[in-house]
Amino acid sequence: MENRDDLNSILPYLPLVIRSSSLYWPPRVVEALKAMSEGPSHSRVDSGEVLRQAITDMRRSLSFSTLEPSASHGYALLFDELVGGKESKRWFDEIIPALAKLLLKFPSLLEEHYHSADSIVSGIETGLRLLDSQKSGIVFLCQELIGALLACSFFCLFPDDNRGAKHLPVINFDHLFATLYESYSESQESKIRCIMHYFERFGSCVPIGTVSFERKILPAEYHNSSTTAPDADFWSKSEFSLCAFKVHSFGLIEDQPDNALEVDFANKYLGGGSLSRGCVQEEIRFMINPELIAGMLFLPRMDDNEAIEVVGIERFSCYTGYASSFRFAGDFIDIKEKDPFQRRRTRIVAIDALCAPKMKHFKEICLLRDINKALCGFLNCSKSWQHQNMVIDEGDSGLRHTDTNTSHEALLNDVEMSREKPANNLVRDFYVEGVDCMDHEDDGVATGSWGCGVFGGDLELKATIQWLAASQTRRPFILYYTFGVEALQNLDQVLGEH
Repeated sequence: MENRDDLNSILPYLPLVIRSSSLYWPPRVVEALKAMSEGPSHSRVDSGEVLRQAITDMRRSLSFSTLEPSASHGYALLFDELVGGKESKRWFDEIIPALAKLLLKFPSLLEEHYHSADSIVSGIETGLRLLDSQKSGIVFLCQELIGALLACSFFCLFPDDNRGAKHLPVINFDHLFATLYESYSESQESKIRCIMHYFERFGSCVPIGTVSFERKILPAEYHNSSTTAPDADFWSKSEFSLCAFKVHSFGLIEDQPDNALEVDFANKYLGGGSLSRGCVQEEIRFMINPELIAGMLFLPRMDDNEAIEVVGIERFSCYTGYASSFRFAGDFIDIKEKDPFQRRRTRIVAIDALCAPKMKHFKEICLLRDINKALCGFLNCSKSWQHQNMVIDEGDSGLRHTDTNTSHEALLNDVEMSREKPANNLVRDFYVEGVDCMDHEDDGVATGSWGCGVFGGDLELKATIQWLAASQTRRPFILYYTFGVEALQNLDQVLGEH
């Protein structure tokens, strides 16, 4: 284990220690978790105030700094005042002990993860590691391990003083609870209730499946050696036809019925304000699909030529409203089928739009920045590594790999020759016949007013940019959700019949 580069890259950001090729919690943390796992009669953790103290003690055992007072008060406020007596009792009698048991398993879950990581896809590294900027790569995590990571976040057990240097987003939940105390709102309480519901569901039935997190970078063949993305000349010479553009005045991206790639209107720091006071499109998605939060552990901020794609997350919560009107609205049963990697057929891409005054968005440098960002997000880079000879195992791990004699390079060159090739051959290596383990045909894109609102983007401009990028990557269609915005009421007339 000590010689694994993937483990060594992420170990400084984990609360575990490695000794004699095994991972461990420090002894005092084990004592605290064991006591909590046996219930409040042993741990005396029967209120938010005592939970706050238990978290503080565990952090002290890990030599971490003390939580800010507002964060500590946030835990007490939630469990001692906002949550009803019956629900609070259930949490301390059942959910907290279950989370403690899960954390006791965390070292062994992580060891099992690394033991199987090398056999998921031949020649492709999939183990948990820091997916650093300008280094494309993919990480596969089982849902049980993700649950353990989120339990660490709940108890604020990740080291947090070294994350800024690597441009990593916050991962512990202390800011989430601090905001609840400092400036209470129903929307903030509802965000936490979504996460509570996830843990309740997890405790009643551990989900069995896999989620992949991929850092995507525009490949070098799309630009010259002095740039990191296509220039204006490249786009002006494109010979691709525009794809279908379907306008929906009502409905939500996450409810789209066509297995399309779903766009996360992201911050360059994955998750944006999910673990603080944010409550718009990206943050809401992270609350109803909490497994997305796991990516915040190991994915530093995105550069202009990067995107992050997540496949297989499960949705757990329903909701109503948006921003200040956001409310948790109960359980959601995700019935999406799974692919051969045991990932749900939900594919989300995080792309961060330019944040600038509206008129600046029309400058060439800004237009290129955002169209190339969308291009990176919409490219199906996974087709190359998915072209492997896979054998599915019926066990919990979901996957067993069988080697193939066909070289990786030869597979990439197995291009569908029947397609008419444009002069610039932009997507030459991304349309290999029959290699996508997700679907039998290429997915469209489900999106909306990306980069508008507080980011200052022009609605019609951003719609056009996404349409061009989707067409350039040969996506068959765009599903454009206007969310009833009056300024887009004529978009259907302009583009909808294309």
